[in-house]
Amino acid sequence: MATGATSVSTHILDTSIGRPAVGVVVELSVRSGPGAGWTAHADSLTDADGRCTDLPALPEGTTHARLRFETGPYLTHAFFPEVAVAFAVEPGEHYHVPLLLTPFGYSVYRGS
Repeated sequence: MATGATSVSTHILDTSIGRPAVGVVVELSVRSGPGAGWTAHADSLTDADGRCTDLPALPEGTTHARLRFETGPYLTHAFFPEVAVAFAVEPGEHYHVPLLLTPFGYSVYRGS
């Protein structure tokens, strides 16, 4: 990744079992302003540690990013078949956005 690039990383912890969520599809989308449409930027799959380690740097001009987690195939009887998290980004910053997941709820936050 180039110096000064805006980047995003994530991981998923299944708090119902206290383990990483393995094999969850994650889509990263971007847009260039609040009124702009979303553009798919990358897809990834969580690894054995529940992390996506291959998300590319965001394109120049990106003001918002969105992570969409396909939780339905991972969870049996998922109340939330997907979780979408949109957030504002600033050039040159790194954004780590973990997902804490259970079959009937979730929480996200900006990590480090």
